[in-house]
Amino acid sequence: MVDLVQAGFSETHLKTLVAEILDETRRQGATSAEVDVGANKGFSVNVRKGDVESVEYHQDKMIEITVYLGKRSGSSSLSDFRPEAIKLAIQAACNIARFTDEDPAAGLADKNLLAFNYPRLDLAFGWGLSVEQAIEMAKMCEASGLAYDKRITNSDGASVSTMEAWNVYGNTEGFIGAYPVTRHEMSCVLIASDQDEMQRDYSYTVSCDPHLLTSPLQIAEEAAKRTVNRLNARSLTTRRVPVIFAAEEARGLLGHFMSAIAGSHLYRKTSFLLDHLGKSVFSPHITIDERPHLAKGLGSAPFDDDGVATRSNVFIKDGILQSYCLGTYAARKLGMQTTGNADGAHNLFITTGQKDLSALLKTMGRGLLVTELMGQGINLVTGDYSRGAAGYWVENGEIQYPVEEITIAGNLRDMYRHLVEVGNDIDVRGNIRTGSVLLEEMMVAGD
Repeated sequence: MVDLVQAGFSETHLKTLVAEILDETRRQGATSAEVDVGANKGFSVNVRKGDVESVEYHQDKMIEITVYLGKRSGSSSLSDFRPEAIKLAIQAACNIARFTDEDPAAGLADKNLLAFNYPRLDLAFGWGLSVEQAIEMAKMCEASGLAYDKRITNSDGASVSTMEAWNVYGNTEGFIGAYPVTRHEMSCVLIASDQDEMQRDYSYTVSCDPHLLTSPLQIAEEAAKRTVNRLNARSLTTRRVPVIFAAEEARGLLGHFMSAIAGSHLYRKTSFLLDHLGKSVFSPHITIDERPHLAKGLGSAPFDDDGVATRSNVFIKDGILQSYCLGTYAARKLGMQTTGNADGAHNLFITTGQKDLSALLKTMGRGLLVTELMGQGINLVTGDYSRGAAGYWVENGEIQYPVEEITIAGNLRDMYRHLVEVGNDIDVRGNIRTGSVLLEEMMVAGD
């Protein structure tokens, strides 16, 4: 984290800043307060057709202050670290609090739940990459993709980015915690043509550790294969068939589940899983859990946005809903206990089987492999699901041809309960780790 230290964003500096802000909130009359400070530094480069399109440097900082006057609260945020600006922001937050209604659920997390002895996690790994090196890496990636097949005639560009950051939280219960993270990414987007048809696809890699990134040549090859394979796509007639969500799209299915058990949707009564604790939600062979202290995990964190210690949680066991996903405020609204998830789940895992995607296709036999989803047709109140899709039609366990301009529809209740199997082709490029998912049946609408 050398660059951030040189920019004045050391752990000591940021913790001292938080402590000073908390002291100022007391001086201005707050009965309690909490402060989030974020600071990050990095750059990104984009190239297209061998030319540098952009080089962007990032050095951002943000302070979020919440003050409490009893059960009244007010918040303000700013990016100006000058003492006079901070004092004005605190004053504004206090003024807001004076005019808001009392909220019985408002306030800091219980002191005994705070992460006073939080673990030091392996989440920050510098890359040491110069802008010039990043440009050459992006150029190499794009050029390799363009050369892969004569049908690849254009590019939407290749990009490389790197970022290092500090996350700091403190409150007037005496807790101040900080942890560094890094995030490094590379991507390539290609365009293929065949007669009058054009198709576009991409590949990417992301990790907190640059040594775990996929190589530029592998990214190029994957992007090229995906793009060429989409040529000569067809539509489908309307039918009900088994569906496989490729791993990167299967993450969305689990994301919808986590939204449905999130406290904000539950206390507002806008979730189809309201009052489902202890009830069957998934197929009996499914377990879903989070592992917040996973080394090098993109979703890892030692404490949540309330300063509460994160812990391993099991949300689904043997298909049955064991726990909601709650922060302090939502838990109080529901008369429950926080699960350390004020900022959502951390490194979500689902039970996987022994089959890779190829074996899952053979298990399905005939049906649809979904590799891209479009639109946001999810109703969390009812569970109704309808989205545009593209992918491949499968017969006898083998891909036959690409398909596009179709819609897949169902209800999340039925989709989860009729989840046949999860593949072992786990996608690690995010907070949700899952393989491809085979569902028993969905409606596919086309021509």
